[in-house]
Amino acid sequence: MTLPAVPYPLPSGIRARMVPGINGLDMHVLEAGYPADGAVPMRPAILLLHGFPELAYSWRKVMLPLADAGYHVIAPDQRGYGNTTGWSAAYDGDLYPFRMQNLVRDALGLVVALGYREVAAVVGHDFGSPVAAWCALLHPDVFRSVVLMSAPFGGPPALPLAGAGVDHAALAALPRPRMHYQAYYGTPHANANMRDCAQGVHQFLRAYYHVKSADWAENRPYPLHSFAASELAVMPTYYIMDSGQGMAQTVAPHLPALEAIAACQWLTEVELAVYAAQYQRHGFQGGLQWYRTAADARFIGEMQTWAGRTIDVPSLFIAGKSDWGTYQKPGDFERMQGAVCTDFRGADLVPGAGHWVQQEQPRAVFDLLCGFLKDIG
Repeated sequence: MTLPAVPYPLPSGIRARMVPGINGLDMHVLEAGYPADGAVPMRPAILLLHGFPELAYSWRKVMLPLADAGYHVIAPDQRGYGNTTGWSAAYDGDLYPFRMQNLVRDALGLVVALGYREVAAVVGHDFGSPVAAWCALLHPDVFRSVVLMSAPFGGPPALPLAGAGVDHAALAALPRPRMHYQAYYGTPHANANMRDCAQGVHQFLRAYYHVKSADWAENRPYPLHSFAASELAVMPTYYIMDSGQGMAQTVAPHLPALEAIAACQWLTEVELAVYAAQYQRHGFQGGLQWYRTAADARFIGEMQTWAGRTIDVPSLFIAGKSDWGTYQKPGDFERMQGAVCTDFRGADLVPGAGHWVQQEQPRAVFDLLCGFLKDIG
């Protein structure tokens, strides 16, 4: 059964449309600064890739300013999300379409379908950040620069796989047993825990977005020295969860008071309702499939084909100063700047923002993006 699309309340100047036939998808896309039909030359394009649990709608506050700066701004609902169709999120279904190389192919297919041979920049936030990084790494001729937001890129996995990762057994053996959130997201019950939670999807998302934002005063991130369980356990429970608790129960105590909700201008109740409607409609499994492929040895082995390859187009990193995402993988922030990105132009940590930086501080993000694009010509 095809579920009806959820309308996004968009300001004048941003349009929504379906672009059919993109690598097996009919892709729902938001656009600003779009050229008139048949216009030549076309404006330079910027591709914006959202993360989890988000939508193309997450870019709504920076799209018009970028369009006013002279760009055709393109933000799709990615595979597994929103109004884009053509994917299946059955837990026991095929994970192959959700692997990283196919997500890159989705982005490449959309660019070509819109009539472009290249884009001025691909910008990715959260899980969209590694997708953007792989776009630039695999197709630098198409993705002429890259901006990574809230999730540093540590490069393709080494061959043979080197360096310590998360020791899940050690986390579980701590005096206060813990579980890494990405391991939790790979479990069969994670989707139902969030979709069918007692507080409802709207309240779950309000608490989840709040606790990862600068509005939650406990977010005071700093670099971690290693992947040791005791080191990772200093992160908040939305990253290193208490064993036996789902994400819905983890964030529920952090639901802000009614007064704080009413005062939240970066995510109003009307805006939050767009996310809630989509995740009530589809559940979360489409996005959770991405986490499952990232932990699957089959797909890690596939990515090792590019071990040692660097990103050589101009690159920039942006994150909120209150975002633990910058440091959740010890060493990646430094490796990105020193080894992975050979034309790195800066790492900007934005005050007054947590994980949702382009929503919490859209003007600062716009200024940084425009400064970067001007700098690279």
